[in-house]
Amino acid sequence: MVFALKHSGGVQRALSILTVVAYVTLPLGSESFEQLLVPTLLVGLAYGALAVFGFPFAQRRGRAFAAAYVLVQLPLGFVLFALSGAAVGAVLLLVVLVAQAVLLLPLPAAAAVAAVIPLIHVEMEWPDGLREGLGTLAVTAFTVVITELLVREQRARAELAVANERLRGYAAQAEQLAITQERNRVARDIHDGLGHHLTVVQMLLQAARAVIGTAEPDRLDAMLAKAQDQSKQALAEVRRSVAALREPRPEPLVDALRALASEVSEAGVPTDVEVRGSARATRAEVEESLFRAAQEGLTNVRKHADATAATVVLDYGRVDLVRLEVRDDGRGLGDDPGGGFGLVGLEERVTGLGGRVSVDSAAGRGVTLTVEVPA
Repeated sequence: MVFALKHSGGVQRALSILTVVAYVTLPLGSESFEQLLVPTLLVGLAYGALAVFGFPFAQRRGRAFAAAYVLVQLPLGFVLFALSGAAVGAVLLLVVLVAQAVLLLPLPAAAAVAAVIPLIHVEMEWPDGLREGLGTLAVTAFTVVITELLVREQRARAELAVANERLRGYAAQAEQLAITQERNRVARDIHDGLGHHLTVVQMLLQAARAVIGTAEPDRLDAMLAKAQDQSKQALAEVRRSVAALREPRPEPLVDALRALASEVSEAGVPTDVEVRGSARATRAEVEESLFRAAQEGLTNVRKHADATAATVVLDYGRVDLVRLEVRDDGRGLGDDPGGGFGLVGLEERVTGLGGRVSVDSAAGRGVTLTVEVPA
């Protein structure tokens, strides 16, 4: 019923126009019309008024009013047909009722109305009555089919409009999700890359200040040069993250880890790289995630562990998996391991690849960060 109210406005207007046209044509095709002119026009006016104004009222009121409307109009149409002397206009008004029945009632009930209307010819001689009845039945059946097809087409359009609206909503949600994911990715890159380089710079500057008053100018110059180089790399990381570029790392992962370990060693924490199994090429996003994991782990070693040594283990022992460990001999996480964006971002990155992250620690025995990613 809600569908009828929303999507049959054009059909209502068309049926109202057809009702008016049929009423005007009542005098046509009848030899006895002039004998009952006033009664015919009055009954036709009542029928037409109900067709124009009663039909939308019945639509708004529900199925019971719809059935009542049809039960009133059907006998009224029979009376009008008889008064008009079987006028063509009376038949057209009954055809309008068939179309309205399709819009108001279930299809079987509308088909029953269409089957009853040909009985208006029962008073004619049987050969003529049969011929006229079959012709009227063909017209009413055709009206039922056409109106039902129109209703289904409008219903399909309405459902398509609803589906399109839902798709627009889903597209907006997907766009927002993609924006959020990209923001998180850029945030992880800034933290993992820029945070690492700035930590190295900080430690180098601290070491430089410790020797600035000594007679070791060469050592001081080397530290400042290294800090300058780290600053350049930090700037490159910022540009890369802001531009949201995912360029593959130019050097192999093992070489990148050894370069990273060298930076950490120069910053004061001797770091080794151990490769287990035969190193092999993996997906760019896998290598990026493993490098970022090592970067995050070693950054935490320098900042928090008070370690004297660290080890990065890259394990290719399994065909379907690459495993990375960052171990140190520092003070461990203690009773309050705390948290930070680095580990959260690392878990997001690795989980997105179907991998997992774990942290093992005991007071006084250091920390082991383990990352496993499907190859």
